[in-house]
Amino acid sequence: MPQSLQNKRILIAEDEPDIAAILQAFFAREQAQVLISPNGADALQAAQHWRPDLVLLDINLPQRDGLSVLAEWRGRGGPPVIIVTAMGEDVDRLLGFRLGCDDYVVKPFNPLEVVARAKAVLQRGAPAAPPPSRLHMGGLSIDLEAHTATLHGAALNLTPTEFRLLHLLAERAGRLVTRGQLVEIAMGEDAFDKSVNPHISRLRQKLEDGSKPGQRQQLRLVSVQREGYRLDVMETARGVPDVDSV
Repeated sequence: MPQSLQNKRILIAEDEPDIAAILQAFFAREQAQVLISPNGADALQAAQHWRPDLVLLDINLPQRDGLSVLAEWRGRGGPPVIIVTAMGEDVDRLLGFRLGCDDYVVKPFNPLEVVARAKAVLQRGAPAAPPPSRLHMGGLSIDLEAHTATLHGAALNLTPTEFRLLHLLAERAGRLVTRGQLVEIAMGEDAFDKSVNPHISRLRQKLEDGSKPGQRQQLRLVSVQREGYRLDVMETARGVPDVDSV
């Protein structure tokens, strides 16, 4: 691990001035160059023009939230990112790593730990291994590069939104995906909570239409009341489909 962060460019995307000042002070002690961005839009511009070696990124930023900023950076090969946030639930961490963060620190934090994690991320240097180009689940195959999906070998005719929803649900197979996460990741910032309903309804119907009797495994898109949805693989006895409806 390097002994210092001398001359490394550290972008701090943080809208709470006290927290930003603490981080700036500790990284300045390591002789790093520090730039503070108080909102997501400013952070995007700063990263493009200042070209930081590392970004400390809050999630709850004004103008552009941290997760959408991270997704945009990863889409164009941006800098290493450590998320620094008060959102410490497992699902939040998983979402951050799925979108491509290099480390995740929960507030309140020890500034010395953040500095140590920054050194470790920069020491690793080499980019992370690319994510798999295909997902497989219970007869479902998703080609992430071609943006196509098949179920038991037959093509699913999905809209772009349905494809993104299915991708997220399959990636978290068997785990709850909240409505908010579906809206934020798959439908964009102009969508709202209940707008996910018709898309899920059509996606469920297409999965049901693509199911084949006699298959040992069947997919089921489960509604979790007031929470969200879960994509399960149901094992069927002797290849007889489970006909329970959800």
